Amino acid sequence: MDSVWCFLLFVGLLWCAEATEYAKYKDPSQPITARVEDLLARMTLEEKIGQMTQIERTVATADVMKNYYIGSVLSGGGSVPAPQASPATWMNMVDELQKAAMSTRLQIPMIYGIDAVHGHNNVYGATIFPHNVGLGATRDPDLVRRIGAATALEIRATGIQYTFAPCVAVCRDPRWGRCYESYSEDPNIVKSMSDFIFGLQGEPPANSTKGEPFIAGPSKVAGCAKHFVGDGGTTKGIDENNTVSSYKRLVNTHMTPYFDAIEKGVSTIMISYSSWNGVKMHANRFLISYVLKKQLGFKGFVISDWEGIDRITSPPGANYSLSVLESVGAGIDMVMIPYNFKDFINILTSQVKGGFISMARINDAVRRILRVKFTMGLFEQPLSDPSVASQLGSKEHRNLAREAVRKSLVLLKNGKSTSEPLLPLGKNASKILVAGTHPDNLGYQCGGWTIQWQGTSGNSTIGTTILEAIKLAVSPSTEVVYQQNPDANYVKEQGFSYGIVVVGEAPYAEMYGDNLNLTIPLGGGDTIKNVCGSLKCLVILISGRPLVIEPYLPLVDAFVAAWLPGTEGQGVTDVIFGDYGFEGKLPRTWFRNVDQLPMNFGDKRYHPLFPLGFGLTTS
Repeated sequence: MDSVWCFLLFVGLLWCAEATEYAKYKDPSQPITARVEDLLARMTLEEKIGQMTQIERTVATADVMKNYYIGSVLSGGGSVPAPQASPATWMNMVDELQKAAMSTRLQIPMIYGIDAVHGHNNVYGATIFPHNVGLGATRDPDLVRRIGAATALEIRATGIQYTFAPCVAVCRDPRWGRCYESYSEDPNIVKSMSDFIFGLQGEPPANSTKGEPFIAGPSKVAGCAKHFVGDGGTTKGIDENNTVSSYKRLVNTHMTPYFDAIEKGVSTIMISYSSWNGVKMHANRFLISYVLKKQLGFKGFVISDWEGIDRITSPPGANYSLSVLESVGAGIDMVMIPYNFKDFINILTSQVKGGFISMARINDAVRRILRVKFTMGLFEQPLSDPSVASQLGSKEHRNLAREAVRKSLVLLKNGKSTSEPLLPLGKNASKILVAGTHPDNLGYQCGGWTIQWQGTSGNSTIGTTILEAIKLAVSPSTEVVYQQNPDANYVKEQGFSYGIVVVGEAPYAEMYGDNLNLTIPLGGGDTIKNVCGSLKCLVILISGRPLVIEPYLPLVDAFVAAWLPGTEGQGVTDVIFGDYGFEGKLPRTWFRNVDQLPMNFGDKRYHPLFPLGFGLTTS
């Protein structure tokens, strides 16, 4: 009996010793490298592969997080915990998943990611900033930095710690459906706009090691430069297509923004769906492992795009084992699966045990993921901070978005002669006609990646439409009449002082925006003819790229490219009514017709309607 009690006492002492054992990785006073190596040495293969696994929130349960050691969860476009979910609802969802992750043996927190690409755009009530093409027109890196900081606060207001932004693609063909996600056709403009990273993450101290990820604290989030590399250079602008280019041109045009992003401490880099000279980027070991990680010294983690590894084969998913082998072998560290995570985990485990993927490759991936998590303080502060909930859609952030809209507007024409400018418009006109599909449609005003992946029509979030902004800007005695598509006789007979026509593209995202003709859709051309053929008129174009406008220019008195301005329509009226001057400059070449495409500044054959950098000014 004494021996039994001795044994039980011995076991109890062992348990207590283990429970109170000092774990270096849990000690925030230790260097990050030491914490990473200590934790990595304690992890099983199953725990390591779990860290490499990112799953969609709809398949993430507490049991899944615990049983598979899941390292990351995401919301896809439009994936929300509830319609019009409040910050508290978002925080509760994220925290429940985090508590499950932290209940595992090693208590490794998960990181939650979302596409906050022009503000926290998945979330109802968030401030929606202009899309990147509009920000490129501002040529204002400080503005973009401030937008990054505001976006980080609104992301944190929902308990999320990671965004798949900024997009640093260099769009070389506006037929591409993601061109509005690109700041410019000019890699140097895109490079300067990467100051957005400083806003999101904070600015690394001067003595930082180049390539090390940096996140300044709990008011900041991990960023993601995307999509590496060449996504904006595909043939005919077809999404996910092939970029045919020499290595030198690839570096000088498409890789240039990544040099700065890495220097600025970006935490993660996402791989492009596209191919380079026929090789899928998700399987390109040379560009990912040798160029990005070794030559450029990137030390954060590399993440796939949504089902990106599936697309290595044609059709996608035809040989998933090959996709796992090629992508992880190429150097991808975290895989955005997002649904069939059990297949991924089982296949990768088998490939490691079978010697097809080395443990060194797995350790490299997990080391990078843990480095980002330790850097951002996730082990010390894994849960949400309810005190920041009020940051979502705050007045300060909406004023910042309004400033961004003002600075992004590009004035292409002002008066049928320089001696008779139409702008600024008079606020005291007796009667104004507002026409077109876009002045009273907040969803159209915001574009794709707003509330839903493809965007929406109508007032699906909180903001001010351009029509509402016009009514707020003019004199109370001015009659504002809205007719979506009035006929010419109506326009002539109603005694309008002038007309404002707001037309453009319906929302789209990714391949659904690929367009080979680029004409003004939704009957916008007819509306321009009906109004501007009978009345002094201003045309405001809401679009993610230049469209064919040359046939309409002789008819109009003034023409403004407003891009996709977001929720703050008063930024438009601030400028057209003269409270502020126009200062935006074209971020990309405005072509005459699509037969000229692709056409970019510096090409031998360069005969645009308006060149890169064009923009009239007013005071």
